[in-house]
Amino acid sequence: MALESGLRDRLEGGLGAPICLTWELTYGCNLACAHCLSSSGRRDPRELTTAEARALIDEIAAMRIFYINIGGGEPMIRGDFFELVEYAIERRIGVKFSTNGTRLDSRAAERLAALDYLDVQISLDGADEATNDRLRGPGSYAAARRAMENLAAAGFGPFKVSVVVTRDNVGQLDAFAELAQGYGAELRLTRLRPSGRGADVWETLHPTREQSRELYRWLCEHPGTLTGDSFFHLSALGDPLEGLNLCGAGRVVCLVDPVGDVYACPFVIHERFRAGNVREGGLARAWRESPVFTDLRGAGSAGACVSCGSYDACRGGCLAAKFFTGLELDDPDPECVHGAGEVALALPRRRVRPTSEVDHSRRLPVVGR
Repeated sequence: MALESGLRDRLEGGLGAPICLTWELTYGCNLACAHCLSSSGRRDPRELTTAEARALIDEIAAMRIFYINIGGGEPMIRGDFFELVEYAIERRIGVKFSTNGTRLDSRAAERLAALDYLDVQISLDGADEATNDRLRGPGSYAAARRAMENLAAAGFGPFKVSVVVTRDNVGQLDAFAELAQGYGAELRLTRLRPSGRGADVWETLHPTREQSRELYRWLCEHPGTLTGDSFFHLSALGDPLEGLNLCGAGRVVCLVDPVGDVYACPFVIHERFRAGNVREGGLARAWRESPVFTDLRGAGSAGACVSCGSYDACRGGCLAAKFFTGLELDDPDPECVHGAGEVALALPRRRVRPTSEVDHSRRLPVVGR
C-alpha cells in the first residue's frame, strides 16, 4: 500500500520517539561474515553492563517504543541474553532478535517458544550450503538449518528466515521461499549495504541493475514477503512496494550499539551520524535533542534527482548506501534503477569513501565454539 503523502511528510519530520529501535547487544560473534554491517567479531570491553542494559530497557518502555530489534554480533553470546529479553517482555516491549543460529540448541528453542511478544530471525544468505558459506563461513549453513529445526520442533511458530540479497543469491528467491514455507516460517529479504565489512564486498556483490528489476518483479508477485523497507529505491520502477517507502534514519528508527552510542540507523555506524550515548544523558535526550537527528529531519532536498520523475517514489534512496560509496547525501542512490547512481559513481571528481571507526573484526570464524 502506498504511503499517504501527509503521513509521509509527518514521518519525515521525525516522531517523538522511534517506532522501533535496533539494539546491537554485542560486537562479539563466532562468525566472520564478509558483509557484516557492524564489522563484528571481538567483544568490546566497554559493553553496557547488565544493569545499564536493564536501565535502557526501562527508558525504552517509558518512551513507549513499540518494539526493539536485538542483534549484534551474535546476541546470544552474552551470558545475560535471556535475562534482558525476558525483562524487556516483562515491560511489555516487543522483541525481535536476529541470530546466526549457532547458539540456538533445542533447550534454547524451548525457552524462546515459552515467551510472548518475541520474534526470531535466523540469518541465511544462500539457499544451499555453498552459496551461504562463501559469505558467512564454513559450517554456518548447517548451523542455521539446525536452529530452524529446533525452533520448529519446539513449536515456536512462524519465525523468520532473514536473507541479505546479493548478486550470488538473487536467483534463489523461489528456493528461499520454499525453504521458509517448509518450516512454517516467513521470508524476510534485506538490502546489501556498503557498511562495515560490507564496504569491501559491495561492488562485487550488490545486485546488478537487471537483477534489481528481477527482484522488484519478484517482490510485487510475493507481497507477503517482509523487507523492512529495505528496497524502497526499487519503487521507482512502478507501483510502490509495501511499507513506508522512505529513509527512516533518525526519523522513525535509530540504533544503540553495544557501548551505548546512538546512531541514526544500523547502517550508518559512523561519527557523522552519532547522536550521543545512553550513558551521557539517556536515549530520549539523544533522540529529541541531537543536532544530527534534527538535520536529518529537516526539509529534504531532491538534489541531483530534482529533474527525475521518480523522486516521489524512491525519495532519493538509502542514506547509508550513498554515504559509504562516497556520494553526497543529495546524490542519487548508487543502485538507482535508472542508472543515475552509476553515472554519479563514475564522475571524475574525487570521491572519498568514508569508513567506520568501529571495527571489531577478527580474521577467522569459529563456528560452533
